[in-house]
Amino acid sequence: MDRGEGGGGGGGRLFQRRRPCRFCLDKGSIDFKDAGLLRNFLTERGRIVPRRISGNCLGHQRELTVAIKRARHIALISFAEER
Repeated sequence: MDRGEGGGGGGGRLFQRRRPCRFCLDKGSIDFKDAGLLRNFLTERGRIVPRRISGNCLGHQRELTVAIKRARHIALISFAEER
């Protein structure tokens, strides 16, 4: 079969090695009062970056999410971007 002819197929995705969790490597703790650290895991629009993009392990991603929500609740970081 030629490359130009149909044939469907889902353009094979290459396997990429998962990067290690930065909290597991550094043995650092996640604190809701550390707004600078938490902002690294937010998009420009204020959404929490997913685990597959941030590279965090499941446990630390859950801790991070709770810390971001606590920081938002006491107004250390904003809920959304300012227009």
